[in-house]
Amino acid sequence: MSYQESKTGDARLDGLADGLTEHFGAQDCGVLTAPGEVTLVVPRQTLIAVATALRDHEAFRCEQLIDVCGVDYAAYGRSEWVTAEASSSGFGRGVARGFELEEIEDPKRFAVVYHLLSLTHNRRLRVRVYAGAPRPMVDSVVTVWSSADWFEREAFDLFGILFNGHPDLRRILTDYGFMGYPFRKDFPLVGQVEMRYDPEQARVVYQPVSIEPRTLVPRVIRADARCEGGSATSPDAPDV
Repeated sequence: MSYQESKTGDARLDGLADGLTEHFGAQDCGVLTAPGEVTLVVPRQTLIAVATALRDHEAFRCEQLIDVCGVDYAAYGRSEWVTAEASSSGFGRGVARGFELEEIEDPKRFAVVYHLLSLTHNRRLRVRVYAGAPRPMVDSVVTVWSSADWFEREAFDLFGILFNGHPDLRRILTDYGFMGYPFRKDFPLVGQVEMRYDPEQARVVYQPVSIEPRTLVPRVIRADARCEGGSATSPDAPDV
């Protein structure tokens, strides 16, 4: 799976991308490059070995873990709003496009992304690991970078991604007894329950959410280049 899409425009990062391809290409890792950034895609089976090498190998020396976050790629790359049908000119309203989220069994729906910093070489690296399905799980990197502790708990809390070997994997942001994972694409924006203070019981109680779900439709400026078929150079383009 070793691949490289384009150069970064930075000699240091291009050297990093070449070194990653040479060192990890045989381990089924992939290297993605874009202007100003390098991403190493790692199979979850080899995550700990690759992470240890990234920290200790002289060519990489990624001593510091800056962040760990979960990602839900359901419906990734598909716009929810169709603007071409909104109106023919002036201002209009977008048309919601319905689509089904991928099933949880998609092995590439959930991923864990690590942001690393090399103080020795003064450069950054992104590492992406797909968490698998139907129960997304990757190995904890706490033994490699101790700063991953709370970051992994956050990804577990918000996305339901499990971290095998974590010393204390429990929720860190949501309330006690919270059901579901609020950053998943299929979690309702209004939530599932709400809480209020009940004066008769003299305590906080939970109840089904009373907010009616609705679709918020954005306003569309037809001649704007950000819309489908729009042109920033159109003579009729309004000031924005």
